[in-house]
Amino acid sequence: MGLEARGFLFGPSLALKLGAGFVPVRKAGKLPGECVRVAYEKEYGTDWFEMQVGAIKPGQRVLVVDDIIATGGSAKAAGELVELSGGVLVEYVFILELEFLKGREALRAPVYTLLKGQEEGLEKKEDEDEEGVEKY
Repeated sequence: MGLEARGFLFGPSLALKLGAGFVPVRKAGKLPGECVRVAYEKEYGTDWFEMQVGAIKPGQRVLVVDDIIATGGSAKAAGELVELSGGVLVEYVFILELEFLKGREALRAPVYTLLKGQEEGLEKKEDEDEEGVEKY
């Protein structure tokens, strides 16, 4: 399962490699046919994710793929879509995790990330670049 829109870049290739199908999750109103919908909170309000009814069969094992995990709201909504369909949420996969936002704490399955970013590390790097000296 890949989340709109960058999850569409990584999800199909991963599904092909695993010999699995790919299910797109999109914002409300963008998919044809009957859809199941869940809400999730964003920093500026509520949004909705949808997937087509029947895209995940009861008992199917599902991996959720996206580019970045920040607060975890959209990934959590995708997990809820899996569970509403009777699927088994196996794991979340992200390219980058913004650890300081603690998004993985909102998720009910293991999280795998390739890269991790920390707010403190970014601030320290900016200080070094500005003056050539580390500040503490």
